[in-house]
Amino acid sequence: MSETNVLRMENVTMQFGGVVAVNDLSLDVPEGRIVALIGPNGAGKTTAFNCITGVYQPTNGRVEFMGKTMIRNHPTGKMKKNYLGTNGEKYANERNIDPTPDHVVSLGIARTFQNIRLWKSMTVFENVLVAKHMRAKQNVFSAIFRANAKEEARMREETMALLQEQGLEQYKDEIATSLPYGLQRRLEIARALATDPKLLLLDEPAAGMNPQETQELAEYIKEIRDRHHLTVFLIEHHMDLVMKISDYIYVIDFGSEIARGVPKEVQRNKRVIEAYLGVTEDA
Repeated sequence: MSETNVLRMENVTMQFGGVVAVNDLSLDVPEGRIVALIGPNGAGKTTAFNCITGVYQPTNGRVEFMGKTMIRNHPTGKMKKNYLGTNGEKYANERNIDPTPDHVVSLGIARTFQNIRLWKSMTVFENVLVAKHMRAKQNVFSAIFRANAKEEARMREETMALLQEQGLEQYKDEIATSLPYGLQRRLEIARALATDPKLLLLDEPAAGMNPQETQELAEYIKEIRDRHHLTVFLIEHHMDLVMKISDYIYVIDFGSEIARGVPKEVQRNKRVIEAYLGVTEDA
């Protein structure tokens, strides 16, 4: 993939004790594209997302965002002796970079989760407004003396505009978790959009949806990609959705890449069929 990359993972390994959850994973996510990461349950997909977003510090490897190194690490201490991955010395002479999740968001990366994580006691409006505050230019002084009143008013207006855009304005005063499941998914995406991301990570957005909701989700993802000028990187088990909207697909199994390509190439790949899509009896 020779396009300009928004995200690049290079030799990323995540090891927990003696278990290698992600093994030497390298991939590119080009600007403006929808890229999928698929694989069986337990393949390491969400762990890879956690390495990108600062939830985990990878044991080894580097992550670039918008052409700059955002995350970098190499095995140290006891892990240096117990490291089971490859390329353990590649970054040994470079300074470790370990951003927190909120810093990653401030750089322009937002995500949703496999299990919906809305703020349960807040309304729909409040869930999105809190996310808007990630981009606020206020400090303790301005908050105490209410010098940020204009900015607060602006964020409230933008929150309402985003809810209207996403078809959620009629639910603005409802407790977020009282919404139907499909609308909770949409609200979680709206909350991510409120941080004005350049890259949106979606972790199994179709989980729990019926066929009609999944069809609507496919169109919705493409719509928000175009409207907000986003790059989308998603994990998904719903193969019809993945094949319909993805420009490029990476497949991992047991933490390692087993295939990559456009949807038609992945569908025909023997290793993918055996590891993930299933094998027919007469195959």
